[in-house]
Amino acid sequence: MSTEKTLILVKPDGVARGLVGDVISRIESKGYSIDAVRMLKADRSLLEKHYAEHVGKAFYEPLVEFMMSGPIVAIVASGNRVIEGFRSLAGVTDPTLAAPGTIRGDLARDQGTKVVQNIVHGSDSPESAVREIEIFFPK
Repeated sequence: MSTEKTLILVKPDGVARGLVGDVISRIESKGYSIDAVRMLKADRSLLEKHYAEHVGKAFYEPLVEFMMSGPIVAIVASGNRVIEGFRSLAGVTDPTLAAPGTIRGDLARDQGTKVVQNIVHGSDSPESAVREIEIFFPK
């Protein structure tokens, strides 16, 4: 059984609503390990690295502005198939369509803003996880 790592971000909406503990509890309840936690106020430079693949898309600038709007919590979690498992635990991106029992289904809703505020981000592949962890937890 191989252990993988993923980056999870609790976005400004989740931090502002006091949901960090709930998110961490759900990760741990699923059986994954929390390897690192860091609260930070992300600046444009960091977010430009993180969202580099989205440059030029209509949602890019509103997303960067939203992610700079307040503190975020970066988490490194590990476990067997943690990337796939956390993305399932988080639920689909649109909180209106996210299933009950998921983080987004239970805790997020469409706020009518320029960019979806959906509580969390999780890496979408092992390659993304390595790149994203290095951005938020540089050696």
